[in-house]
Amino acid sequence: MKQPALAHPIEPRWPVALTILVVLVLLTVLPDRVRFGPVWVPYIPGITVLAAIAAVPLTGATMRSLRVERVVTLLFCLVVGSATVVSLVYLIHEMIRSSKVLDGLELLTSSIAVWVTNVLTFSLLYWQCDRGGPGGRVHRRDRRPDWGFPQDAMAADGFPDWLPIFVDYLFLGYTTATAFSPTDALPLTPRAKLLMMLESSISLMTILVVVSRAINILGS
Repeated sequence: MKQPALAHPIEPRWPVALTILVVLVLLTVLPDRVRFGPVWVPYIPGITVLAAIAAVPLTGATMRSLRVERVVTLLFCLVVGSATVVSLVYLIHEMIRSSKVLDGLELLTSSIAVWVTNVLTFSLLYWQCDRGGPGGRVHRRDRRPDWGFPQDAMAADGFPDWLPIFVDYLFLGYTTATAFSPTDALPLTPRAKLLMMLESSISLMTILVVVSRAINILGS
């Protein structure tokens, strides 16, 4: 069967691959008492998703390679997101118990790793969810957008035929975790609003509870 012509150039995958590598490093450097499972566990889905991402440009972004990339990336986000929540719950539990297992420095570095992992994981999730994911965008399948970017309304002002790329979703993930509210991109669907609420909640608990407690311990 003839491969349908691409309606948009293939999006570079190196920023996505770099993000996944950073997530794997952050999960590796977490203390053993905070890490979810053995240190090698995250590398199984990590290597799998990197292979799926690398296959997209090598195959010319076929529908099959894009579909595999989408499924594997979403599974990776599910695994890493669950591990992030478990680590955060453990940190809060140790604080409530007034345990001496984690000192102030370990608490601070672990909370920073959890916060950054949260931002990067949701950025990947937004990238795969909006407008049918990169596969839907590259083949121009008609999908309702989950987020409305300013460039969508500026076709006559220098942004004709504009489509968001991973960096746009990385910025969305970062601003959601820092501002706890929409900034330039507005959520348009219930799914987008729920995802942003979840990311903001994890970020809020990490910053206000864990980081503040770590700074208090280090300052005393």
